[in-house]
Amino acid sequence: MRVITRFYVKELDTAIGRMAVVTSDKGLAHVTFGAVNKVNLTARLMRFGLKPEWYDLKEDESLLVCDQLTEYLNGERQDFDVPIDLIGTPFQKKVWSALRTIGYGETKSYKDIAEMIGAPKAVRAVGGANNQNPLPIVIPCHRVIGSNGAMVGYGGGLPTKERLLALESKMKIS
Repeated sequence: MRVITRFYVKELDTAIGRMAVVTSDKGLAHVTFGAVNKVNLTARLMRFGLKPEWYDLKEDESLLVCDQLTEYLNGERQDFDVPIDLIGTPFQKKVWSALRTIGYGETKSYKDIAEMIGAPKAVRAVGGANNQNPLPIVIPCHRVIGSNGAMVGYGGGLPTKERLLALESKMKIS
C-alpha cells in the first residue's frame, strides 16, 4: 500500500543557475539543479512506498529553504537549519548523516566516509549513496572528493562542485 503524500515544488534562480526545491508537510525532501523531473522523482518516491501528489507553491509563499540556499550561494550562510524529510534506505541515510558532519570549507574522501560509518570496505556503496543524495548543498555531498584529492562526480556537474568548494574556501570563517 502506498501512502499518499503531498509534495510542493518551487523553482528559483540562484547564483549557480536555476534550482528547484521540493518539500513535504514534514520538511525539505529534494533539491535539484534545474527543473524537477516529476516522472523520475515520482518513481523514486514510489520505491519507498509513497504516492506523491504534486502542488506548486504560490509566488507569495516564502520558503525558508529558498532564502537559506540564496544566502549560502551568496556567501552569507554556512549551515542550514530547515526541517528535512529524508527519504532513502537505512544505508543511504547513514551516509547522508555522515556527510552532514563535514564542516563548511572542508572535504573528505569516499573512503573517509566509509570509515566514519563503520564500513571501511563500502567505498563504492558510499559513492552510490552520495550520488543518490536528494538534498545537494544542504547535505554537502559536494565536499566529498577522491582519495587522491581529485574532483569526482557531482549531480550538478564538476564545474558546480568546484564553484561550491571555492565559495566555501573563500568565505570560511575561522
